[in-house]
Amino acid sequence: MALQDARDEVDGAFTRRDARGLNFENAFGGATSAFRRRYTKDLTGFDLAITGVPFDQAVTHRPGSRFGPRAIREASSLQVFDPPYYWDYSPLEEFAIADYGDVGFDYAKVADFPAALRDHVAGILAQGAGCLAMGGDHSVSFPILQAHAEKHGPLSLIQFDAHSDTWPDDDMDRIDHGTMFYKAVKSGVIDPATSVQVGIRTVNPDTLGVTTIDARAVHEAAPGKVAERIKSIVGDRPAYLTFDIDCLDPAFAPGTGTPVWGGLSSGQAAAILRDLAGIDMVGGDVVEVSPPYDTTGATAIAGAHVLMELICLWGWTRRG
Repeated sequence: MALQDARDEVDGAFTRRDARGLNFENAFGGATSAFRRRYTKDLTGFDLAITGVPFDQAVTHRPGSRFGPRAIREASSLQVFDPPYYWDYSPLEEFAIADYGDVGFDYAKVADFPAALRDHVAGILAQGAGCLAMGGDHSVSFPILQAHAEKHGPLSLIQFDAHSDTWPDDDMDRIDHGTMFYKAVKSGVIDPATSVQVGIRTVNPDTLGVTTIDARAVHEAAPGKVAERIKSIVGDRPAYLTFDIDCLDPAFAPGTGTPVWGGLSSGQAAAILRDLAGIDMVGGDVVEVSPPYDTTGATAIAGAHVLMELICLWGWTRRG
């Protein structure tokens, strides 16, 4: 296979037969799927499913992250020609990865959404595949975490974010993108003692025992040192990694609902994620990509690269 195969290869999201392998259709054409993987609801023989969560119910400032999955899929078409840099393997070639499409829900029945998403992810896991999600506002992480915890037990959370999202909220029926990790701790879905938040740069008086590595600490340390500290906190426990795109400074990701200056650069994030290789990451998501506020597409590109790093991390401990 080579780039000249673009003359014959097109619409791999529907036409590709092999679930493994790179892709050489024109990046600017063809049916768009996550990393040009095949769309399917039948995960027989697949190792990992990527699913979209086109939902934003209430964000602090700017809506639009419901369009995040669509934008990330388009941006991901730039990453299918070669193995990812810095990694020593090619996950698209070693693993059978599917685009499972988006979660379906009735937009007029917002209260029903969390259960619909939890069941959607549980259905993927029940087929024996791993699951990575692209959202959506950050509230989507809670029902996804619930589905993973049902399978793996309480999880260690690795959260890249500008906000801790542990503001008090004892109404478990509320759908709020700033309180879902409070609920995750209180309901026993995550273990705060082995969880860590990275890139935080807004005030929250109570992080419920979750370790915070704030943005300044990241800036003052080498990325490898930050990764070492994260790994020392999480240990060998099953972990869920959530990456709110506003962890990045607005200079690198302006298309998000709650931009906060002083954040990580894309280079810092890339190095830290790469150096987390070896954690037992059982699931993850990238959220809050809001393309209407970034006409350059840089935020979606960042989201697609984060998603590829999550694939690499998930696969690292599962290689034959």
